[in-house]
Amino acid sequence: MSDAGVNITFTTLQYDYSYYYDYPDIIPCISVSMKDFIKVFVAILYSLVFILGFIGNGLVVCVLVKHRNQANLTDICLFNLALSDLLFVIVLPFFSHYIVVGQWIFGDFMCRFTSGSHTAGFFSSIFFMVVMTLDRYMVIMHAHKTVGYRTMRAGLVLTVFVWILSLCVSLRAFIFTKVTNESYGYGCTDSLDNEYWTNYDLFTTNVLGLVIPLLVMVVCYSRIIPRLVNMRTVKRYRAVKLIIAIMVVFFLFWAPYNISRFLKFLQSKNMLPLDCTWYQNITLAITVTEAIAYTHCCLNPVIYAFVGQKFMKRVLQMLKNWVPGICRNLPESSFRKSSVVSRSSDATSTFIM
Repeated sequence: MSDAGVNITFTTLQYDYSYYYDYPDIIPCISVSMKDFIKVFVAILYSLVFILGFIGNGLVVCVLVKHRNQANLTDICLFNLALSDLLFVIVLPFFSHYIVVGQWIFGDFMCRFTSGSHTAGFFSSIFFMVVMTLDRYMVIMHAHKTVGYRTMRAGLVLTVFVWILSLCVSLRAFIFTKVTNESYGYGCTDSLDNEYWTNYDLFTTNVLGLVIPLLVMVVCYSRIIPRLVNMRTVKRYRAVKLIIAIMVVFFLFWAPYNISRFLKFLQSKNMLPLDCTWYQNITLAITVTEAIAYTHCCLNPVIYAFVGQKFMKRVLQMLKNWVPGICRNLPESSFRKSSVVSRSSDATSTFIM
């Protein structure tokens, strides 16, 4: 099959794209060169995300576990955010192998586990970012009301609630993803071909995964910023810059992917042209924006943890213990200059974990 006026040979992919994307009723028509690009692009970027995300979030978990006796509500949220990102990235090598090799070789249990864990990690990461935003808002805007509520018990209850909610939203992936025997070999696909579940998947990803979190951030931080600017501290502007960075990074990394998926939905409803050109463009857009969105989990440790004075001092101390001499020339004062806050009990400390 060839596109009008263009000498390009199209072929269906060797692997089942209905797993990687969301609408299996459309048969892919995609160029061989694009297929090869997708394989290389996904393999390289997923590998980088896995390595950087595992190291960064793993370091956050190690530091917080070591200092668990000094943990507060902020530390609990950061710990669970790092766990969510770890759950999100540890399955990427399986997806990368599936896309590059062309079939699923890890069995039905791992098919369900990787799909469900990936989805649960995505939603729990988003939900914990929302919780941290609301916690910052309450501490800065209503500090006198939060003293008795920001306890270890409250943090544990909140943690259990967020994880249960994330698992409930992700049940579809755990239950209905399974190994299937396709013409190209074994695939790991969604066994449901139902309009209700398709709309549910689109709703949860776009509304729960982008619209509501972004709305919470904009509303809360738009009220927090004026309060911080009026505070008598030289670090208030750095805190404001961090707030803006959190919102901008979140939007830039996730919005393109959600928009691409929505275009895919419109195409499945025949509201966009269903031809090779459109299909190629939307397929490529989803592939690229999805992989880029996944890199957000690598930035979470930097945004929420490593910019903080208290956390950086703990990281430095742990690295000195693990690898003597590696941090000998990195005085702690160098991190103090780049920190946003000084103590976790201060108002601006809610931006440093």
